[in-house]
Amino acid sequence: MTGQHRIVVLGAGYAGLTAARALAKKTRDTQITVVNGRAEFVQRVRLHQAAAGQPVKRLDLRKSLGRKGVEFLQARVTDLDPERKIVALDGEWTLHYDTLVYALGSQADRDAVPGAAEHAKFVATAEDVTELSGQIVIVGSGPTGIELATELAESQPDSRISLLGTEDPGAWLSPRAHEAIRAALTRLGVEIRSGVKVVEVLADAVRLADGTLVPAATTVWTTGFTVPDLARRAGLEVAADGRIRTDNTLRSVSHPDIYAVGDAALMTGVDGRPLRMACATAIPAGQYVVGAITARARGREPEPMVGRYVAQCISLGRHDAVLQVVKADDTPTKTVFTGRIGVVMKEFIVRGTAFTVGLR
Repeated sequence: MTGQHRIVVLGAGYAGLTAARALAKKTRDTQITVVNGRAEFVQRVRLHQAAAGQPVKRLDLRKSLGRKGVEFLQARVTDLDPERKIVALDGEWTLHYDTLVYALGSQADRDAVPGAAEHAKFVATAEDVTELSGQIVIVGSGPTGIELATELAESQPDSRISLLGTEDPGAWLSPRAHEAIRAALTRLGVEIRSGVKVVEVLADAVRLADGTLVPAATTVWTTGFTVPDLARRAGLEVAADGRIRTDNTLRSVSHPDIYAVGDAALMTGVDGRPLRMACATAIPAGQYVVGAITARARGREPEPMVGRYVAQCISLGRHDAVLQVVKADDTPTKTVFTGRIGVVMKEFIVRGTAFTVGLR
C-alpha cells in the first residue's frame, strides 16, 4: 500500500483480533487502529469455565497489539458515518478511516422472553459471567448450554443442574455424538428436559409454554444472540437480524470501503446459507479479509471466499469431549471422536484431518 492508508478495526473478538494481527504482518505504510470496549480479550469458548469458578487466560490487548505496531483504543463506538468515513467514540473522540473492518460481534439476546433481562444470567461476554453454584436452570440445549452444564456439574457436584431445551442436547449431530453427549450429562447428574419451551423467566423459576413452573435459584440463558444496531443506524444494508450483508469478498454490499466479519456479518457458506455465529467462522473470516484488503490495495481482485466447515468440538467438562467431523456445509458425518480432549485432538490430527475451518 502507498501512503498512510488508515485501517480501523471495530471490535477485538475472534474475527477483529485475527484480522488486526494479520494486517500488521501483511501491510506496510498503513496505520492500523483497533477499537474495543474491553481492554482484555477473553475467549468466549472459555466462559463456561469462568462461570464454574475456573481461571481463564486474559490477553492484554494494548500490549499484545502494541508489540505488532497496532494502535489500540479502549472505547465504545457510538456512531458511524460511512459517507464521511468517520467513526464516533464515547468521550467525543472521532476516527477517520480509508478502510473499515466491522467486527463488533454479538451479545446475548436479553429480550428473548419476558423477565430474561431482569432475572437471568448470561455467558455471552466476559462482562456477563459471574461464578455460579447451587440450583441452576440452564435454558438452551445447544453447545453453550451443554458445555456450561457439564462444566458446572463436574466441578460442583453438590450443585443441582437442569438443562432445558426445545431439542435434545446434541440432537443435531450424528447418533453416536448425540448419545455420547447425553451419556456424559447423565453421568454427571444433569437433569435433561427436552422438548420444552421457556416463555418467561421469574425471580425464582422459569415458566414453560404449557404453564409449568420449573424452580430455579439461578437461571442462565444460553440461547439466542443479537448484534449491535450500529450498522443499521449508519445506513448500511443489513439483514432482518441486523447483520451486515456482504458480497463474496466480505465487503458491505452497500459500502465497499467497509468489510464485515464475524458474528456481525452475514457471510454465506458453500451451500449459500448463512454461516453460523461461532469462533470457527470468525477466525478464518478474519484471516480471509486481510487477503482481500491487501489484494485490492495492489490492484488485484481477490478470490471469493468459500466458507466450509471441518468439525464441531464440544467439551464435556475437563475430562471428556466430543469432536464431530462434519461436511463442508456443517452437516454431520459418521466420524466421531470421543474421550479426553487431548486424546481426541491427537487422534483427529493423526487420522489426517487438519483441525481448521477452511475459508479460502
